[in-house]
Amino acid sequence: MDPLGSPRALAVELAGALRAEVAPQLGGVAGRAHAGEAEGGDVTFQIDEHAEAFLERFLAKRAPDVAFYSEDRGLVSPGGAEWVLVVDPIDGTRPAIAGFEAACVSVAAAPLHGGASPTEPTMGDVRVGCVVEIKSGRTFVGERDGGLEPAPTLSANVDVSRMFWAYGLRGRPMRAIAEVVGDLIDASSVGGGTFDLGSATFDITRIVTGQLDAYVEPGPRIVADVPGMRAEFERVGGGAVLNNSPYDLAAAALILEEAGGVITDAYGEPLGGRPILGSGAEYQLSCVAAATPELHATILRELDAGVERLRQKVG
Repeated sequence: MDPLGSPRALAVELAGALRAEVAPQLGGVAGRAHAGEAEGGDVTFQIDEHAEAFLERFLAKRAPDVAFYSEDRGLVSPGGAEWVLVVDPIDGTRPAIAGFEAACVSVAAAPLHGGASPTEPTMGDVRVGCVVEIKSGRTFVGERDGGLEPAPTLSANVDVSRMFWAYGLRGRPMRAIAEVVGDLIDASSVGGGTFDLGSATFDITRIVTGQLDAYVEPGPRIVADVPGMRAEFERVGGGAVLNNSPYDLAAAALILEEAGGVITDAYGEPLGGRPILGSGAEYQLSCVAAATPELHATILRELDAGVERLRQKVG
């Protein structure tokens, strides 16, 4: 990586280049064409394929000694690579196709562990996270234990009834999700606000800006804890389980941590030990992200109750 400088410099340069490549296509009807299927089973739209091809060309030219993992290409690793970039060229493909602002480029950088017994890098190994909003160009860059640019403005809210928060429904069975988060939605829909914005990266960085108080994604916990739910997720996902993969969260999670927010899985366990080079169901991550520890704890209690309600309902 010496010709390009630090992992931070490469992550920022790549994210900016991807944003410049994709931005002119926002809102274009041609981007809706289906170009195939991603490694994790989601639909690959034409706009995704364009971004992925640019990513591949960019790194082949600018950093051929650096490995990368992306949604559609999987792991591409040259021999002897010491770093891997975990890249989502468009997190929020559907908002991007519609021309909305909730679409981001996400790039995380982590060292690859070599030696006689190589180990796969984890969320806790991520050293740099860069998120760039495609429509506006607004950029967030975090370095582990090194702070965040720009400075965060987190909400101080601890009251669920005033909570502004987001969740994701793409590829998830609506009735199951509603059973689990319905009480949270009911509690906050008048005095606060609830949103499905179509991008986990955008949602989490809205906590950093103070626009949202929380982001909640219980999907993998529902699949793990409630009998029959995997089949339901596969039904809606066209045969695949479509929850957040590490490439959705790797950069944004580091950014939120450096901002002083709280992010765990839907059980309240840290994400740090979870591997980042994969997108199948076994790699997928539930997530509760919040601006304050108090709000985070309340959300976890509500999810516990919601998962139990769903278990009782299907049982």
